[in-house]
Amino acid sequence: MPKNFYEKVAIVGVGYTPPRPLTPDVSYKEMIYEAAVKSYADANLASHKDINGFITCAEDLIEGTSIFDEYTPDQLGAVQKPMHTITGDTLHGLATAVMNIQTGLMDIVVVEAHSKASNIKTLSHIINYATDPILNRPLNVHPTYIAGLEMQNFLNRTKTTLEQCASVVVKNKKNSLRNDIGCFGATLTTKEVLESPPTFSPLTQLQMANHVDGAVVFVLASQKTAKKLSKKPIWIKGCGWISDSPTLETRNWASCDYAKLSAKMAYKQANIKNPKTQIDFFEVDDTFSYKELEHLEAIGVYKDGTAGRACMNGELDPDGKTPVNVSGGSLGVGSLLEASGSLRTLEIVKQLRGEAGPRQLKKANTALALSWRGIPTTSGATLIFSRK
Repeated sequence: MPKNFYEKVAIVGVGYTPPRPLTPDVSYKEMIYEAAVKSYADANLASHKDINGFITCAEDLIEGTSIFDEYTPDQLGAVQKPMHTITGDTLHGLATAVMNIQTGLMDIVVVEAHSKASNIKTLSHIINYATDPILNRPLNVHPTYIAGLEMQNFLNRTKTTLEQCASVVVKNKKNSLRNDIGCFGATLTTKEVLESPPTFSPLTQLQMANHVDGAVVFVLASQKTAKKLSKKPIWIKGCGWISDSPTLETRNWASCDYAKLSAKMAYKQANIKNPKTQIDFFEVDDTFSYKELEHLEAIGVYKDGTAGRACMNGELDPDGKTPVNVSGGSLGVGSLLEASGSLRTLEIVKQLRGEAGPRQLKKANTALALSWRGIPTTSGATLIFSRK
């Protein structure tokens, strides 16, 4: 067994490019390079040669190239170093980095994730390609209809109202106004959200996150090295990830199992018995309005059918009992595809460091990030962070 087996792991550096809906002036490689340079400087690394391994989070079908990790070593300084792709969200990549360090295999690991969504001409076709080739794909319908079906199921099952779902949009877009990287901040009413153009019933246009471009790079290190490199290391206390059935016909529509089980795994590692009292704030996936509420209930912060009422009552506001998506979430900042978990983690790092500016929470010691890979998947990950 390696000497430092189960070594504690911390984020010691982070760098990013501000999300933007369009980036015709830069390539994804240039964005990654900029984020990497900033991240290494933030981690006080003397040289990128000190890094033992690199992880990129990407989906080949979205990138348009196969074996995508072949396209990222140059801009990360990873030439002739261990480098591999995690076909999943950033939180999956961070969990992999934690394991690489905890097993003693590596001491410093870099995780990169990005989005160049503006380059994708037929994203809906790509998503449709991930559905069942016999039962679903031949229907040739826009895949977001799945979210509409899932939302209707959630409303019927929990008695959550449309107004409660719309209140998530109002809250997150308002929060985004205080975030310097927020792209879709706005002051709205629930009526305006519900009367925005219809998409896939009961979803409306304002209840769906818009895609943006950007890159985020994290530097992770073992306990001994983290304390040498950073005055404010952010410790990863627990990791969990789960994938339910990939097919629409066999998955459990009555329960958000990927969130429930991944959180259970992370809670056990972090010794969390009551997330509502032991975790100060939450950054959870809100690709669609109802998803924030469904995720909060699945991870045990609220009982079924109560998260929507809590949002309407202001409990999820930055100054509420349970702050959720203080960053603005994907609805307010934008969706970075497989890098969406990067934005959840970025906000947590800023808050735990006390560097969140006008949206800095008074109490920020422990936080939870939850990501979802989006339709048609049932794949998600949960990580718990602490500044102690």
